[in-house]
Order: sequence, then structure tokens, then C-alpha cells
Amino acid sequence: MAEKKTVLVIGGGFSGLTAAVEAAEAGFDAVIVEKNPYLGGRVAQHNKYFWKLCPPTCGLEMNFKRIKNNGNVRFYTLAEVEDIKGEEGNFDVAVKVNPRYVNDKCVGCDACAQACPSYRDNEFNFGMDKTKAAYLPFEQAFPFQYVIDEKSCAPDCKKPCLDACKYNAIDFNMKTETISIKAGAIVMATGWNLYDVSKADNLGFGVVKNVITNMMMERLSAPNGPTKGKIVRPSDGKEVKNIAFVQCAGSRDENHLPYCSYICCLASLKQTTYVREQYPDSKAQIFYIDLRTPGLYEHRFLWKVKDDTNVTLTKGKVAKITEDPETKDVIVEVEDIHAGGKIKATFDMVVLAAGMVPSTRDSRIAADIPLTEEGFVNAPTLKKGIYAVGTLKSPVDVARSAQDATGVVMKSIQSLKSQSLKRR
Repeated sequence: MAEKKTVLVIGGGFSGLTAAVEAAEAGFDAVIVEKNPYLGGRVAQHNKYFWKLCPPTCGLEMNFKRIKNNGNVRFYTLAEVEDIKGEEGNFDVAVKVNPRYVNDKCVGCDACAQACPSYRDNEFNFGMDKTKAAYLPFEQAFPFQYVIDEKSCAPDCKKPCLDACKYNAIDFNMKTETISIKAGAIVMATGWNLYDVSKADNLGFGVVKNVITNMMMERLSAPNGPTKGKIVRPSDGKEVKNIAFVQCAGSRDENHLPYCSYICCLASLKQTTYVREQYPDSKAQIFYIDLRTPGLYEHRFLWKVKDDTNVTLTKGKVAKITEDPETKDVIVEVEDIHAGGKIKATFDMVVLAAGMVPSTRDSRIAADIPLTEEGFVNAPTLKKGIYAVGTLKSPVDVARSAQDATGVVMKSIQSLKSQSLKRR
């Protein structure tokens, strides 16, 4: 019987899921290693995504179902690659798996969370609310299994969780372990991080209470977000009827990110529709350097937003964002390129279109991965048998990441078959 070769996928976001299920359905074993306690990556945090502007759960659920129905796919959550040794066709990968403190007996009954007396910042919602230390990452998490953040547990809070669970699913004896995975090909799909816009001190993030990022806006608008989809400002819960979007927050700036982050313009246009649909009397203003909407449908979407008389598009780079100390309104100072002169306008809330940073820039995968000056993977110079997907190579959207993942799987399969023929 021929040996079945394994494709290791590092990262369980949309492109990683696509790569794994495509490899598995082609008859190969696929193993996903994901650092979060759930699969789905950034897409799971979106309210809607292009092109259909549908909830991300529709695309994710299809891939989750494909995983459930295919015995060729295994996955490890709360796991990180520590070391990669070997060569094309014969990689030996060391993976550190962190304890979940909840085993496979979990039925998602929520009893542990109800009994838990400790709270933690909810990173899924970018710290805009809290969860219990025993929590489900989000309502449609896959795997549908609770996790315990031991760092947030009070000294005497373990017993209530243990007593509340009727299924013996809580296990505080779980330890960090290192496992070895043998793979014939490796797909890196670790995705992207949001640029830390607090480094751009003129934009007020972290200082002005009602300045948020574009990803925070996605969570704020989502039905399963911190406000159940109600777009209100963080300082006082006031409905946001007058909002500004600031483009290139960190991008296209030699002091921060010198490149265009590709998705930001479309994200802000999309988020403008969130506000306009929820509050018909609302007004929105987008401050931009250039509006970039690559693709036919995307350009049509731009014109659709432009046709809304309550939306204003202003070409100009924002110089300063401050706060009215009494009302907590946000004051934006910007140069109006087309009209000439300067604008000083007040808004209920401001959304910064923060740039996209490849995950390799902050946390390099344990291997000799060649990077560009910007921190993206230099794909043509990668070691044979190792492939990078989507936003690791350049800023792209979800659809293009999925397309790229399919192409990379084809290369992985070709590599596996080529190595198999050589050994005959």
C-alpha cells in the first residue's frame, strides 16, 4: 500500500482552511496548526465581507462541514510551530500544543462560564467587552468547545467550574506538550495583524475614547459583537449619527507601513453602509489620500456609496485628531486637497483604517523564512516544499486569499507526487 503523504497547514484562517480541505479532498492527509482556540481567523471577526456582503459564517460553515465530513483532516488549536527540520517530501515539524483545560467531553452547555467568578478582556472583540475566564470564543466557534484562560483565574475560582460541569470536561491537569508531525509539504497561512495605530500619535488612538480601528468597527457592527450589532460609541453608548473614516492609518507612510494595505478603502466604504443602513438620518465622511478599489465589482460599489447624498468623500491627509473634553466628540483637522484650505470638523466617532501587517513581521515561523523589507514572505526564494499563502505575500482580500490557497495546494500535491516518484 502506498504511503499517504501529509500537507501541514500552519494557520487555520480562511486560506488555511481552504488549503487543508482542498488537499484532503484530493486524497492527502492534512493537518492544521492554529494558535487561537478556534478556526476561522480574521474572517470570523468580520460582520460582512466581500463580495456578496454576507456574514462570514456562511463561508466558514461550509469549510467546517467539509472538515467534519473528511477523515483526512486533523487540527490542533492553541498550537504553534516551534521548529521545522528536513526537506521537501520529508519534513519533521515540532508543534507546541498549549492546554485548553477543557477536554473533548465538552458539550457547550455554558455551565462553567456561568459558575466562573473571574473575568478577562475579550480579545475576539478587541477588548471592547469581557468574558468569563471560562468561555466560548464566539457563538459559532469551531471546535464548539469552551476554553479556560488560566491566567485570568482567581486563586479560588477553579472549584466552581469543576463543580458546575456535569460531563467531567474540565481538566486543570492538562499540560503544554510538544508533538512531532511528519509532512511532505508545508503551507504557511498565518495571515495578518492589524497595525498598531497608537504609534501614529496624531490620530489619537488609545487617547481619544471614540476613535476606533476598522476591525473594531467590524465587531461593533456584528450581531454577535459587544453591542449585539448596535453601532454606538465606546465612551457613553451614544448612537453614532455622524461618523468619519480616516484612510491610510499607518499605511503608505515611510514612518510606519510604506505600502498600500489594499483592503482598507473597500473596508471603509463597506462600513459606511453599516452606519447608513442602521441610522437612515446619519452622515458619514471619508478622508482619503487615494481611493483604491481594484476589480470591477469593487469599483461599482464605490460609485454606489458615492451616490449616497449623506456620504462625503474628501481627499486630504488627516493632520490631527483630538477630543472635546466635555462632549467626548472627536475633532478632526485635515487639509482639503480639492477645495483648498483646511477643515476642522466634529464627529460622534472616528474609524481609523488601520493597515495590514503580515504575521511574520512580529512572530516569525520557526524556520529560515526569507522575508522582504516590509516583512512579507519572499515566496520565490522559499525552501522547496514550503509555500506561503495570501496575506503573507502581499495584502489581499478574502476571495483572493482563497484562490491563492487553492493554487498553492496544487503545487503541494505536485511536490508530493514528484517526491513519491523519485523514491520508486
